[in-house]
Amino acid sequence: MKNQPRLLPSLCLLLLTLTACSPKVPTPSPQTLIQQSVSATLAAIPTPTQIPLPTPYPTPTAFNLAGLFCEYQFCIGHPADVAFFDLSAQKNPTTPSSYNQGIITAFNITSQIFIQVMWQSSAGSTDPQPLLEIILDDAQDAAQGNKEIKLIRNMNVVYTAITSTATPLLPVGGAGAWNCGDRLFAWKVYTPDAASAAPLFEEAIARFTCGQ
Repeated sequence: MKNQPRLLPSLCLLLLTLTACSPKVPTPSPQTLIQQSVSATLAAIPTPTQIPLPTPYPTPTAFNLAGLFCEYQFCIGHPADVAFFDLSAQKNPTTPSSYNQGIITAFNITSQIFIQVMWQSSAGSTDPQPLLEIILDDAQDAAQGNKEIKLIRNMNVVYTAITSTATPLLPVGGAGAWNCGDRLFAWKVYTPDAASAAPLFEEAIARFTCGQ
């Protein structure tokens, strides 16, 4: 296994970044917040540590919660060995992400995967591509090939493969965006190999719901 950077400097850098960022403040912009959070987390991937699992909505006993994040009135699939945390809640537990906007992040040291999901009010738009452009960091991410545009369960879905310079350990990945109800959603993953990204996006979308 490749040598991993130290845990303490990475966590300190992440906490300093999160202290300076808040989606409710006019500045920095959403893209700046994304760039800072990604850079802080991936500049030095830490050694394994316990990440608290999100609290899901109450569900029927037969409902399978493995590999499912449910919060802010939506659910989204993810690998069972990662757990999302709320960037806004890390800054101030009393002001987490809300129904109208937010950013969550997950990463796993062993499998070397980084996932980010963001959402915002659609303001009447059904075109998710502007949010796709926001989640892609101009300084680190580059779309590759043609975008795939699909209609999935009445949701306009767009997906693209990407390359990234965020960390040499995770040089490729994918990004997608879609509309659901009165919100737009965007998703991004960094992976060690290009073949892993599209199946992860398909898993996320297959289990996605937004209370419609």
